[in-house]
Amino acid sequence: MAKPAKTFRPKARVPKGLRDVAAPQVRAEAEMLAKIRGVYESYGFDPLETSAFEYADALGKFLPDEDRPNEGVFSFQDDDEQWLSLRYDLTAPLARYVAENYDGLPKPFRRYQAGPVWRNEKPGPGRFRQFTQFDADIVGAPVIAADAEMCMMGADVLEALGIARGLYRIRVNNRKVLDGLLETIGISADADDRTHMTVLRSIDKFDKLGRRGVEFLLGDGRKDESGDFTKGAGLKAEQISVVLDYVESGLAQEGASRAQVLEGWRKVVGQSAIGNEGIDELAEMDALFTAAGYGTDRIEFNSWIVRGLGYYTGPVFEAELLIEAQDEKGNAVRFGSVGSGGRYDGLIERFKGIKVPATGFSVGVSRLQAALAMLPGANDDTQSDVVVVLTLDPANMADYQAMTRELRAAGMRAEMYLGGSGMRAQMKYADRRGSPVAVIEGEDERAAGQVTLKDLILGTEVSREITDNTEWRESQAAQITVPRGEMVEAVKVILHRHGLLHRS
Repeated sequence: MAKPAKTFRPKARVPKGLRDVAAPQVRAEAEMLAKIRGVYESYGFDPLETSAFEYADALGKFLPDEDRPNEGVFSFQDDDEQWLSLRYDLTAPLARYVAENYDGLPKPFRRYQAGPVWRNEKPGPGRFRQFTQFDADIVGAPVIAADAEMCMMGADVLEALGIARGLYRIRVNNRKVLDGLLETIGISADADDRTHMTVLRSIDKFDKLGRRGVEFLLGDGRKDESGDFTKGAGLKAEQISVVLDYVESGLAQEGASRAQVLEGWRKVVGQSAIGNEGIDELAEMDALFTAAGYGTDRIEFNSWIVRGLGYYTGPVFEAELLIEAQDEKGNAVRFGSVGSGGRYDGLIERFKGIKVPATGFSVGVSRLQAALAMLPGANDDTQSDVVVVLTLDPANMADYQAMTRELRAAGMRAEMYLGGSGMRAQMKYADRRGSPVAVIEGEDERAAGQVTLKDLILGTEVSREITDNTEWRESQAAQITVPRGEMVEAVKVILHRHGLLHRS
């Protein structure tokens, strides 16, 4: 006798490097986006939405992982056999949009955009293949004041999110200074040069790897803890020494003014014209920061800020949290950069053939949200503000629906239980839903023209203090019965008691 064919059942699993986001995190992100949007709007930026896909040739050479250009993005061919790629950031689509609509746009053009981006990279702890960014860019602004404004806006964003002054830092450098440094040791300033980019990427890792780790990357290479080997820049010992001295100059002058840091950098770049140009731009930014009241407790100059993408051409900056925290296992957590940006005067030129100056700042929303969730006192509970109307009698569904409608009309979130189970299961549902109030109209309540309201939050608090079953049954602190016509106002009182009445 033949065995019955086995039914194929796909395994329920989220793709590697991706994640599902539950309601509390979705709401936390929405709240965060609203605060960031408020700051961007106050600076005069307007919203823009661009496509999630771009033609791969529009991305050009500026891929997130230049060592693996075919793996850095997710790509496929359409029906016309043209390659399309999921956007890996929001800047490349902006460059395409500006080039396509150049003549009709006001210049400077100020836009902000929030949305998911995708990286076809190796996932790791806190590193996902899809994450949310929130960018603001100014296109068509050649003046260095635009870059200064981006840094100040980054500081304002972090403070709007509740991060106190002194617990973050906007760290600023200039790619021209770095080009001047490389020029002094005989390295090409061409961003297409492999050695050039390898040196810059090595400097960028100084805060993670320290002097010894960067020394290996500047030399023959470095093997990490997993055994993976990263090929180095192949510099000579004297070249490595100059680079490391420059990087550590930021450490040696900790607490110094921004002007003092620049004095040290001038000694490093020597007679390099490009290097001194970069320092002059930073000096101008320093004057603007000082005039606006942004001291070194908010914005500092930092020697190891590089930014990895090859399209940056001038000032570059990162927003870093300085808060100490621990994960659920008690291990120290380093948050690192939660926002970044810089000047990219050559990106739109690829499309237009003319120089179009641009600068921007991007908040890594997913990373920042994860960081804030780990801070002491972070609210990660599942408390909802949805009132649940129990449906104990199927013959009276119209009455339950009317109650639900009245609550909604009064500005409250409410739902009618639709699961088809009995009262015990319905109360369990309301509890798992995180509901603050359950509305009950059984046969006795209906006959008396009343409804019973259970304050589920207070009930939980009372249950912690009562150990005797009789005392629990006799306790009425968390339950009241009111006339049917007073239901809405009584529910409002309970929600107000717990600070949920006007919760968004």
